[in-house]
Amino acid sequence: MVTADTAEEVDALTIGRRIRQLRTARGMTLEQLATEIDRAPSQVSMIETGKREPKLTQLQAIARALDTTIDQILAEAPLDERSGMEIAVERAMKGQTFQALGIAPFRIAKTVPDEALKALLALHGEIERLRDERAATPEEARRANLELRHLMRSQDNHFADLERKAAEILAAVRHPGGPLTQRTASDIAAHLGFTLHYAPDLPQSTRSVADLAHGRLYLSSRVPGKGDARTAVLQALSSRILGHSEPRSYAEFLRQRVETNYLTGALLMPEEHLVPVLKDAKQRRAISIEDLRDAYSVSYETAAHRFTNLATRHLDIPVHFLKVHESGTITKAYENDDVNFPTDRLGSIEGQMCCRKWTSRVVFDEEDRFNPYYQYTDTGNGTYWCTARVEPSSEGLHSVSVGVRFDDTKWFIGRDTPNRGVSKHSVEVCCRRAPADLEARWREQSWPNVRTPRTLLATLPTGAFPGVDTTDVYEFLEAHAPD
Repeated sequence: MVTADTAEEVDALTIGRRIRQLRTARGMTLEQLATEIDRAPSQVSMIETGKREPKLTQLQAIARALDTTIDQILAEAPLDERSGMEIAVERAMKGQTFQALGIAPFRIAKTVPDEALKALLALHGEIERLRDERAATPEEARRANLELRHLMRSQDNHFADLERKAAEILAAVRHPGGPLTQRTASDIAAHLGFTLHYAPDLPQSTRSVADLAHGRLYLSSRVPGKGDARTAVLQALSSRILGHSEPRSYAEFLRQRVETNYLTGALLMPEEHLVPVLKDAKQRRAISIEDLRDAYSVSYETAAHRFTNLATRHLDIPVHFLKVHESGTITKAYENDDVNFPTDRLGSIEGQMCCRKWTSRVVFDEEDRFNPYYQYTDTGNGTYWCTARVEPSSEGLHSVSVGVRFDDTKWFIGRDTPNRGVSKHSVEVCCRRAPADLEARWREQSWPNVRTPRTLLATLPTGAFPGVDTTDVYEFLEAHAPD
C-alpha cells in the first residue's frame, strides 16, 4: 500500500518520467492532463521533468486521469530507453563533474537525438573514470595510508562501532560464542538475504562477487592452497553489513578495505569472548599470538591483527604490527608504542625497506618455521621485543610480527629468548648502505634487475575498485544470473 511517506521517498525524476510515459502511451497531451487534474500545464510540465515533487493528492488525481494506480506510477519496472537516458543525463548535470566543468543544466527537449544523449553519458563516464585514475596517484595513495594510520593510532586501532556491528550480527544468528564455524558464516549470509554459490570461473581479480539484484554471493569452487573458506564469505558480507557504496576516492576505498577486514576479524574472533581470554593470559603472563590462532582456527595474521585491535584498549599494552615482504618491503604497518619505523618524506611507512636487523627481516633467515621467532631489538628509541612468523602468500613469503616495548614483555610467552639485535635504521649506515669495503668493490660492477612485488603496485591502482577487471565481473554475473 502506498503512503505519503512512500511517495516522498521515491525519486522525483523517475516519477515524472513515468507519468509522461503513461500519458504519451494513452495519446494524451500535456494540456489535456493538466485540464483533467485542474492544474496549469506549466505545473504538470515541472512534475514530468522532476523539478517538482508531486504530493500524494496530486498523484491520486494524475493516476485517475491516466486510468492507472499510484502503485504503477511508483513501480520499479524499468522506464523506456529514452526516459532512462534523459534521467541519467539530468542526474549527471546535477553532479560534481558537470559543475566542475562549468556546464549549466539545460532542458532536454524532445528534439535532442538519442545519439546526443548517449554521447553525453559516454563522455561523462570517461571523465569520471579519468578522475578516479588521477585520485590514485602514488602520492595520493601514500597520503591516504598515512591519514588512515593516524586515525587508527588515535583510537588505539580499536573501532567500537565495528565491534558493535559484529556483536549484533552474531546475536542475530544466535552464535553461542567462541570460534565461528563455516556453518555460522553461511547462517550470516542467509540472515542478510544471500545464498552462496561456488563457481570455477570466478574472475581472477576477485575473491568473491555479489549479485545484489538476485541475492547471490559467488565464491571460487577451487580449494585454495592457503586461506580460510569463512574469510572470503565474511569479507564479502562485511561490505553489505556496513552499507558500503562504490568508493569515490582511493582514500575511501582504503578505509572500506580496513573496515571490511576489521569486521571480518571481529566476527571470527568476537570481542566479548576474546577479551576475557586475553585478560586471563595477561594475568598468567602467557599471552601468545599462536595460542589465539589455534583457539579460533584463524591465520596467524588474523590473530595478530585482532590482538592489536584489543591490546591497548582492554589490556593497556601499546603495540606495533608489521607485515614485510621477503624482499624487505613493508606492506602493512601499525604502531602506537613509539617505535621508530622508517618513513618517506610524507611520513608513510608502507613501501619503505624494513631494517635488516629488525625481527621482521631476521625471521626470514631462520630455518625453523615450525616455532615462532622471538627477538629483543635495541634501538635509538629504547628496546623492543617482537614475535614473528613467516607465511606464504600469492606474492611470495611475508613475515608477520607483533611487538611491544621492553617493559611490557613480561606479559608474553617468549620473553626469555636469547635472541638480540641492534637496529639504528634512523642512521643511514645501519643497513641502508652496504659496508664501505663492499660498496667500494661492487658499486661500479653490479646492476640488479628489480623485482617489485605486486602488492606494492596494488597500492597505486586505477578505477573505483583498484585491481578489479570490471568487464570480467559483469560478464561473470551475466553468465550466472538466474533466468
